[in-house]
Amino acid sequence: MAAKTFLSVGECMIEMAQQDSGDWRMGFAGDTLNTAWYARACLPEETWRVSYFTRLGVDGFSDRILAFLDRNGIGTDTIGRDAERKPGLYLIEVKDGERSFTYWRDRSAAKLLADDPERLREAVGGADVVYFSGITLAILAPDRRDAFLDCMRDARRAGTLTVFDPNIRRQLWASADELRAALTAAAGAAAVTLPSFDDEQAAFGDADPEACARRYREAGSDEVVVKNAGGPVAASAGSEMLFVSDLPRFTPLDSTGAGDSFSGAYLAARLGGKDIEAAVRAAHDVAGIVIRHRGALVDQSEFGKI
Repeated sequence: MAAKTFLSVGECMIEMAQQDSGDWRMGFAGDTLNTAWYARACLPEETWRVSYFTRLGVDGFSDRILAFLDRNGIGTDTIGRDAERKPGLYLIEVKDGERSFTYWRDRSAAKLLADDPERLREAVGGADVVYFSGITLAILAPDRRDAFLDCMRDARRAGTLTVFDPNIRRQLWASADELRAALTAAAGAAAVTLPSFDDEQAAFGDADPEACARRYREAGSDEVVVKNAGGPVAASAGSEMLFVSDLPRFTPLDSTGAGDSFSGAYLAARLGGKDIEAAVRAAHDVAGIVIRHRGALVDQSEFGKI
């Protein structure tokens, strides 16, 4: 039987992470790439192919990103190249386990990832699962954002499992109203939505994770799991509202990639047949490993298949 395809869509960036010594280590990351990384770590290779859709330049760093993805089992055949642009760059600084970011992405090639609608639709049409985020949407021009969401709606209607992580970054949006409207529209295009409560409370004023889950269900998602930084997780599917508590707490060394790794592991568990509660617990354990390492990407060999 042919392997199924998990396609993640977004921006891969050059990551510069500060080390304990004060030196900087270069890597490659980005929210949707991080999720693809952990989906690859947790999904069986014989039944699932994980691929990435983005746009890169024709420079040496772009070549290194492609080689890095290929080397780590993430397909690159749908990635476009742009002779006029290059990958974005960001720096991570960590204090008391919490990270802060500084970005250079104005000329990122990924901002044009939806400018070739035929390439996008071909890639999406060949996937069984398509994952995208609020950052994927935020970097696009408004008309390209609308076209991208039309593509996601069509894919969902065609039977593709569309998955959305709002991953709110307020500084990427022209206004709070634009942010809220785009995320609500995206939830209507996604069968599964995976928000983070602290971000959602700040942007939408949700009283608690349950209110967040209900809001995204009302927007059109079939399944919503509200990540909660180690606190109780609210999940809604069908007529059920589930709360997963008593999750173990971990002291973070670096929280970069925590939510992305949760999403990748959660989806791997659900695709493998686990129920929502078991998938939440498995994803929490994966995120607990990630936050005890530096940087967004932890060696895939540290994770078992879910």
